[in-house]
Order: sequence, then structure tokens, then C-alpha cells
Amino acid sequence: MTKEAIMKKALLTGAAVLASVMSVAAHAERDYISIVGSSTVYPFSTVVAERFGKSTDFRTPKVESTGSGGGLKLFCSGVGGATPDITNASRAIKPSEVELCAQNGVKDIVEITIGFDGITFANSHEAEQMSVTLKDLYLALAKVVPAADGSETLVDNPYKTWKDVNPALPNKKIEVLGPPPTSGTRDAFAELAMEGGCKTFPFIKEMKKTDKNKYKAVCHGVREDGAYIEAGENDNLIVQKLVANPDAFGIFGYSFLEENEDKVQGAVVNGKIPTFDNISDGSYPISRSLFFYVKKAHVGVIPGIKEYLAEFTSERAMGEDGYLSEKGMIPLTEEAYKKQVKVAKDLITLSAK
Repeated sequence: MTKEAIMKKALLTGAAVLASVMSVAAHAERDYISIVGSSTVYPFSTVVAERFGKSTDFRTPKVESTGSGGGLKLFCSGVGGATPDITNASRAIKPSEVELCAQNGVKDIVEITIGFDGITFANSHEAEQMSVTLKDLYLALAKVVPAADGSETLVDNPYKTWKDVNPALPNKKIEVLGPPPTSGTRDAFAELAMEGGCKTFPFIKEMKKTDKNKYKAVCHGVREDGAYIEAGENDNLIVQKLVANPDAFGIFGYSFLEENEDKVQGAVVNGKIPTFDNISDGSYPISRSLFFYVKKAHVGVIPGIKEYLAEFTSERAMGEDGYLSEKGMIPLTEEAYKKQVKVAKDLITLSAK
């Protein structure tokens, strides 16, 4: 190797080391944990953060409700003090998001499953409790639906009232307040409720085998004619609007239903009401797992991350009788819980699973 080549290599190595040092310094500029993501996981993460701040010498983590999609976008934007350490999610991270993370240098991601939640379709206690099927929900909220004449034709959603959807339902205008596309709750509702009702039509179910993109568009597409109203990432705001308008319905996580059970009630879906036991045993049809994701590169740089993980996954928090279950989170089985404790303790990344 020539003298010139040796000097060039030394300069490049020195630049890489300097960049690494600067990156760590950027991390260390922040002395608190930054958490973003799901509005559903937000209340659970907030109570852990508050207890963590009071019971340790670390600063209370900053928790922001940005929606699952929005949180993962921020999380995957890079490594450093200007990016979040943890993002909450009410759905699993998508392969495209893992790829985005990798492109921006976020390569070691730790996934923690914290428990289960049910998505409730709720209305004010001032109105009658509704009993619907997944098929009813699909026909009420989908952008396109099968034509009423029984032909295998898809048409723009013509239904204006619940009675139009199903003669057994009330003659009231379809008016549903729900989360935006960036929300994990919206994603899970589309997958579990909308698609669940959509595939009751045999010709649409067959479509999945021949044209998956069209199938997803038909089953997950939400109408945009005013019957479905995007209410942002604030589930408390949806509850307030349901109280103000007893004819409207809202879509949000079970924990918000439990927290506001004096004001709102969950609809019966496929014969099951959203209760702790029905969500826990999977019989309530709109149930999903909840997660948070940790940027391993920030552990040991931003103070308190390992200790925060230990608090969140402790028996007193995530256990069967932990304080998170008191907040409405449905706990994991004992076996699944022990697995997540190990993932958190050993910082097992997605790529290592």
C-alpha cells in the first residue's frame, strides 16, 4: 500500500470514528427517554413512565401520542438524540417499516409484546346498545360494497342508515367517528372487522387468490362520503363527541371504553360484548396484540432505557394482577409473559428472533 493510500485510509477511519463520537454525543445531549406512537398504548406507556420517574433517579420519560404509523415513521428516521428511543404500536411493525429503519441506520430493533386489547364499536349510554355483525360493519363503512341485487358487482356504498344495511338495525343515519389512516387502531379495525365482514361474500373471498391488491382495497377501503369521520389520534375526543351526539358511534380501544364506562357502551359484535374475559380468550372478534419497539443503539447512551424496560415488563406492571391490567390492558399468558421479559432483559432484536 502506498504512503498516499495509507494516509487516505487513516483519514477515512478517523472521520468514521469522529462521526461515531459525534453521534453518541448527540444522544447524550438528551437525559430523558423519548417515546412516541400509538394512542391506544399511550395511557399504558404514560402510567409506566410516571411510576418510573417517581421511583427512580431518572427523569420521567416524555410520551407523545402520534399514532402507530406516525410513531414508526419518526422512530425509523434515524439514530441520534433528535429521534425517539421507543415507539408504541397497536399493530406489528410492517416489513416496509423495518426496511425504512434499515435505510436510515436503525438496524437493531427490539419488539416487546405487552398484552392484548379489543377494538370497541361504542355509543352513548343515552342510546340503545347496538348488536351488529362484522358483515354489518363492513357494509356500513366500506367504500365499495356488493350490489344489493345479489350480483357479483361492486358499487360505491349506497347505504345511508343502519336499517339500509340490515333491516333489524335502527333507522338512524350512519355516523361513525374513528381514527385516521396513521393509526394502528384503524389498521387493526380494517383487518379484523372490515375484512372479517368482507370475506363473508364468497366472490370477494375468492378475489384474494387472484388479486390480493384489489381484495385489500375492497376489504380495507373506508368510505369518504361523510359517514366515517376521522377524529384524529385523540380517543378522549371521540368519547366526548359520542356523549354530545347519542346517534353517533366511535371506534377506539377497550381501555378507553373501560375508562369511560359511565358515558359510553360497547356494541355486541358477532354475539360477543367487549369484556376483559372475552378479549382475553379471543372470543370477542375484534381483538389485537399491543407492542412497543426499542432502538437498541440508544440503550446505554440515553439514560434509563434498560431500567424503563424492566419496569414495564415487571410483574407489578405487566403481570396478571399488575397495574396495567387495572388500566384496561389484557395481560399475556404466563408463558408469553416470561418470553417478553427475556426479550426485554437480553435486548433480543427482530433479526435475532
